[in-house]
Amino acid sequence: MPSRRAFIAGLVAAAGSPALSWADAGAPSYLAAAREADETFALFGLDAAGHDLFRVPLPGRGHAAAAHPDAPEAVFFARRPGRFALVIDCARGREIRRLRPPEGRHFYGHGAFLAGGDILATSENHIDSGEGRIGLWSRSEGYARIGEIASGGIGPHEIRAVSDDLLVVANGGIRTHPDSGREKLNLETMSPSLVYLSMSGRIEEEVALDPALHLNSIRHLAVAPDGQVAFAMQWQGAPSDGVPLLGLHRRGGPPVLAEAGLAEQIALEGYAGSVAVSGDGRTVAFTAPRGGRLHVFDAAGRFLAAHRRADICGVAPGTALSAAGFLATDGLGGVMAADTDGLRPRAAPDRAWDNHLVRVGQAAA
Repeated sequence: MPSRRAFIAGLVAAAGSPALSWADAGAPSYLAAAREADETFALFGLDAAGHDLFRVPLPGRGHAAAAHPDAPEAVFFARRPGRFALVIDCARGREIRRLRPPEGRHFYGHGAFLAGGDILATSENHIDSGEGRIGLWSRSEGYARIGEIASGGIGPHEIRAVSDDLLVVANGGIRTHPDSGREKLNLETMSPSLVYLSMSGRIEEEVALDPALHLNSIRHLAVAPDGQVAFAMQWQGAPSDGVPLLGLHRRGGPPVLAEAGLAEQIALEGYAGSVAVSGDGRTVAFTAPRGGRLHVFDAAGRFLAAHRRADICGVAPGTALSAAGFLATDGLGGVMAADTDGLRPRAAPDRAWDNHLVRVGQAAA
């Protein structure tokens, strides 16, 4: 055991050390989790073209990660209903914390940093009531849990920072219970919503869909540089209904539902996987892994292009060199640049990419 003097000396040395940045982890543009050929799991840092920069082993399959805006840290969430989240030091390639929700809660697979990166917000389920919660954790206090606020709905899934003290929450509307696995317990009464939520718990704005679309679970989010929110949905009715799976919203206005022609809508099989807004804010893309499609729209919701690719799911904005486009991943290991013109292969490692591709350093609007 180190002496008290050695311990204090270590604290002084740490205090005097310069803070690490993403440059210390190779300056990744993206984070993505994958299952490798030997059935193990890992989190990868990727460069702008989708090539590996680092690899950190994971204990199992997860869902998504939240990247700290400055420090080379990522919080990796277990698949819902998740009982843990891992805080990963990407520069040193190791787990530094394991977060667990309080008794009677579980994670829903997503999180977001607020307050310049000092607060981690996590989407959670209050199991007994089925109500959504947003957990709040202090990074400066070793990711100690410091409170929670109501999400304003049921089944919050992805959450995104709109500003340093404002979240937008995708309340999917579907009630689940860990004892029932992923069984959906309230389809007849589900009511998805998009909620803008302050850190104090105040609902600043709430957006609901037409009652005829109450089975359209709002699941994933992207925020444009000008604050427009894109949301991707998963239809709980018949896949052949061909309902819109992409919505766009600006504060104070009604939601705009965007769709392609009926044949393309039916081909999506009622399931959108991820959504992204291009770096220049002019185009929006979402993936449909079941239908093997990537659709591209303009910022007003006009359909621009459909590209076919089996099991495509991850999508994120392009970098400064490709601000008009996107990077996408699939379950077969493919990494592709994407825009209105098509998909262009960038890498194809021997692994199965998981659901989401996370852009590092994408600031809140």
